[in-house]
Parts: sequence; structure tokens; C-alpha cells
Amino acid sequence: MPPKHPSEIAREALRQLTARKLPPTPANYQACYNEIAEHPNLAGFPEINLRKVALTLSARDSAQQELLEQLDAAISRHSWQGIEEALSAFFRSFATASMSGDSGNPNANEGVASRLFAKFAGMIESGLPALGNEDAVFARKTADLLRILRDPGADYRIIQGALGDFSHRLSLVSEEQAEIKTALLDLLHLVLENISALSLEDSWLKGQVDALLAAVKPPLDLRRLDDVKRRVRDVMARQSVAKVRSLEAQEEMRQMLTAFIERLSWMSESSSTFQSKIEDSARRIEKVKTIEDLAPLLQEVIQTTRTMAEEASREHDQLAILQTKASATEAEIAKLQQDLLIASDSARHDPLTDVLNRKGLDEALMREIATMRRKETPLSVALLDIDNFKRINDSLGHESGDAALIHLVNVVRQNLRPGDTLARYGGEEFVILMPDTLLDDAIKAMQRFQRELTKNFFLAGNEKVLITFSAGVAQFAPDESGADAIKRADQAMYLAKRTGKNRVLAG
Repeated sequence: MPPKHPSEIAREALRQLTARKLPPTPANYQACYNEIAEHPNLAGFPEINLRKVALTLSARDSAQQELLEQLDAAISRHSWQGIEEALSAFFRSFATASMSGDSGNPNANEGVASRLFAKFAGMIESGLPALGNEDAVFARKTADLLRILRDPGADYRIIQGALGDFSHRLSLVSEEQAEIKTALLDLLHLVLENISALSLEDSWLKGQVDALLAAVKPPLDLRRLDDVKRRVRDVMARQSVAKVRSLEAQEEMRQMLTAFIERLSWMSESSSTFQSKIEDSARRIEKVKTIEDLAPLLQEVIQTTRTMAEEASREHDQLAILQTKASATEAEIAKLQQDLLIASDSARHDPLTDVLNRKGLDEALMREIATMRRKETPLSVALLDIDNFKRINDSLGHESGDAALIHLVNVVRQNLRPGDTLARYGGEEFVILMPDTLLDDAIKAMQRFQRELTKNFFLAGNEKVLITFSAGVAQFAPDESGADAIKRADQAMYLAKRTGKNRVLAG
């Protein structure tokens, strides 16, 4: 299919903004545009960090409040020049107030400005690792700006000039890093697709390649990459065992083939010897004159024939044993390959819905609980159960029931955050881990999933079926285990079922 023209993509992006009821912000438009054009949606502007800095600023009068509003608008537009102008004007207002004597405590104003400059310097330093250290000019301008921002006696005009130089160079570096990331992702996709195309006989490799290709689709997420790394390591361990056993089996097959050839060679030699003896006996029989002379020759022929028959029988038995061993070894190799393929496709994932299974959920729980305790951040878990699922199976059939599970997973996946984890807990039950999420926010997220399901009907043939679920949500206590938190969520889900279904309750 020929690529779409940029104008067609732009019109489709505007339609998607309207259909999804998204605010027509540049970020939302860019996300829709990149999705349609199949480009990575890479964020090169530290909007979140800048807003955190803006929240630390407080206005002393209406003029400063207006400047803060200008700063907020510049951040929304991703305009470094607007941010620079708003910050410079805001900080100059402190100096003006101090020199004119409007403030009762000029030293306090200077102290506030110094602290704000120091926080801004800290914000810049925190974002530097994402920008790399290859650009010497950018590194020098960054060092100059940090030194000036941390100098209590620095002139505001010098700060303004340094900010201007830094912001200009920052825009160039950010664009370059975004292009590098895009190029690396394209290169990785190309390498993985090429590996998959070349390894025609290694069907176990398909699971690994498919998982990696899915994992490197933007936006990138460390949790998802970590999960894929665990999956690939598990398959590699199994592959190592299978490879060793395959090499052993190949050696056994080689030895059996050698023995088979030796047996055939011996049988050929034995047959030649037998034939020679029979021919010699025939010549001697032709020269016999009396019956008495014939008897020993006949006895010799009979003994030679009996010996040949016994040897042929033994060799037949030996060849049958070799054939049995060869068949058993071949079956073992086939089973190893099949086990490896199954391990690649579903070691930690549910084969029907392709979300984590119980084993994958246990590992995700350990990882998220450790992160929660280390960073002292909230962690919530939800357990959802499809309402009236047995009725769907009974009325529409098990194939439609399976399709309904896949439909629910697809809808929920589209609305999950990159850091959330979805797992099949059993049957029609699913668990969602939501890191950095308080209980109330987790409940709102589950209610949002319910609303999305009501907008997206499940089609069973030509019949529209409304799928709903009941859910329980629990926020982890600091020392609580995963099993205990899921149990609380399960009890809340059961209560939601008893009180009317299609509800979300806290556990």
C-alpha cells in the first residue's frame, strides 16, 4: 500500500481528535498524527518537569500573576523562547521591586530569586542524561548557564542571555536525540525482521522476535522492556538445554548410523562367503561318484545354510533395535523443539489473550511491590470479573466467549498507561496493577474502562453484545503481600457482583 500523503494524515488526525473527544492541543494532535503515519511518538519536550518548576513560583501582584500565566501558555506551546521571556520578566520583577523599595524585605526577595534559580538549575541537570553528552557546544553552554544560575550575584541580563543561548542549543540537541532514537528503533526493527526471515527452520525464534517487536513500539516503557527481557532469558535457558540434548541426540544418531552401515557391510561379506561356500559345495557334488561320498557334502551345505540363517536373524534383530532407538531419539528431538516453541510463546503469557498469566503476574507483583517500598510510592491493584460470562458462553458458544475475552483485553489495553500491568487471573477474571496510583484514582480508572466498554460493543457475528464487568480495587499497605491485596480486591469484587454488577468497589 502506498504511503499516505501528509495532508491526508493531517485530516485523519483532526478527525481522530474529534472522535476521541481529545482537546485540540499540539501534543494530542502530534500523537494522533504519529499514530496514523506509523511514526514513533517521541516526547522531546520536558513539559512535566517545567510545570513542576512553574508550580514553585508564586505571584506577589497581578503583574507577576500575568507573567506566570504567560509561562504556562509557553509551556503548553512547547515554546522555549516564550518560557525564556516569561521567566526573565518574572525574575526581573523581583529585582525591580527590590530596587524601588516596594518590598519591605529586599534581601528576602533576592533570596527567593536565588532559590528559584537553583531549582531551575537542578531541573536542567536532571534532564541532561536524556540528551547525551556528544555535543561539546551544548555541554559548554549548559555548564555556563548552571554556573550563572547558582551565582547569587549574577546580573539578570546575563542570565537572560545565557538562557537564550541554552534554549537555542537545547532545541537542536532535542531534535537530534529524537531523530537518533527513531533511527535506532527503525534499525532494530529491520534487524529483528531480518533474523525472523532468515531463521526459517527455527520456529521457536518466532515467539522471541514477536515479543521484541511488540516491546520496541513507542512509547517505550522500562517495565515492558524488563518483562520481555525476562521472557527472552527464560527461552534462552530452555534453548540451551534443548541445544545440548539435540547435540547428544545427533551424536547418538551418528553412532547408530555407523553401526547400521557396519552391519550392512558385515551382512554383505557374510552373504558373499555363504555364496562362495555353496558354489564350492556344488562343484564338489558334481564330482561325487557314490551316495556315501554325497552325504557329508549335504551335511556341510545344511550346516552352512543354518549358520547363515541364524546370523541373518541376529542381524535383523540388531537392525530392528537400531531402528527403535533412532525413532525414539527422533521423537525426543521433536518434543524438545515443541516444548521450546511453547515456552517461547507462553512462558509468562496467556495463549488466548496474550496478557500475563499467573506466573507472569507473580513476577510483576514482586517487581512492583519492591519498587513501591523502595520509592515509598502508592501501588493499587484491581481484580475484574466479566458479568454474566456463563450466559455468553451458553447462548453464543465457547468460541464467542473466547472472542469476548479478547475484546475486553483489547479495550482495556487501549486505555492503560504504559506502566500498568494487565494479567489473566483465571477464567474470565483479570488483574490490573497500577503503580504510582492512589485508591481513588485507581477506582476512577476502572470506571473509565467500564465506560469505554459501553462505547465499544462486542460483535458476535452480526449481534451486538454489551460486555460489562464488576471490579474490586485495593491499595497496597506498606508491608502487604500481593496475595493479601488481591484477596481484598477479590472480596470487593464479589460484593460488587452481589449489589448489582457493573460496579467498582474499594477493598
